[in-house]
Order: sequence, then C-alpha cells, then structure tokens
Amino acid sequence: MADLRDLYHDVILEHSKRPRNFRTLEGANCSAEGFNPLCGDHFTVFLQVGDGKIRDISFQGSGCAISKASASMMTQALKGKSTEEAEAFFQKFHDVVTGKNGVESDDLSKLAAFAGVSEFPVRVKCATLAWHALRAALQGEQQAVSTE
Repeated sequence: MADLRDLYHDVILEHSKRPRNFRTLEGANCSAEGFNPLCGDHFTVFLQVGDGKIRDISFQGSGCAISKASASMMTQALKGKSTEEAEAFFQKFHDVVTGKNGVESDDLSKLAAFAGVSEFPVRVKCATLAWHALRAALQGEQQAVSTE
C-alpha cells in the first residue's frame, strides 16, 4: 500500500509542477471562476462545448499543489467527454475525495490519486475547487464559485 501512496504522491507532484492544459482557451464558450478563501487558491476554468461534448478545456490561476494537480488532471480526464459524463465524473470524484465512496476499479483513472484527501477535510476544498468551477461553467453561472 505504501508503494501505491508513493505513486499517487508522484502523480500529484508531477501535475502540480507541469500542469496540463494550463492556459487561457481561445474560443471558449463557457467559463467560470473558483476561489478558495481559506488558502487563496484561485482558478478560472475555460470550456469549448459543442454538440453536448467538451471539445476543449483549460484552466488558469494559482493555487497549492493539490488544487493545481486536480485541475490539470480534470482537464485531461474530461476533454472529449459529454457534459453528462463530466457531471458523472464530478460526482464520482467528489464522493471519493469526501470519503463517501471508495474508488472502484478504474472509474477515475489517475484521479484516484486524490482518494487520500478525504483524510484531510481542509484539503478537500483544494481538490474540488476546479471541479466546482467546471460545474458552474457548464451550468452557465456568472458569479465566481467559492469553497466556503
């Protein structure tokens, strides 16, 4: 089990140091801002949605290693997915990081690395910030979402 935790730790650090899809998305037709006042994490998620699918997704901002890695991995996992699939992913991810459900098989792929966050409730807000911004963008919400 220690080897698996080390692997997950390495995955989170890698995405924090070299986040994927970390850019402003030209041609985005949905976006939302997320802010965690507790630690200062602040991200904007950009989406290009067409025909019910996430054609492209990116994020910009700053935050701790967990929030940045989560945003990076979220963009990789959801690119090309339908908006319904994105909502289902949001729910699975949220359940895992809040300790409501364990990770089943390969449901979340590398996002399973965040399962240990449930042991640190204050860090759940870091891991879910970009996900809440994603949800707000898909629902067309205009106000910034907050983890408070």
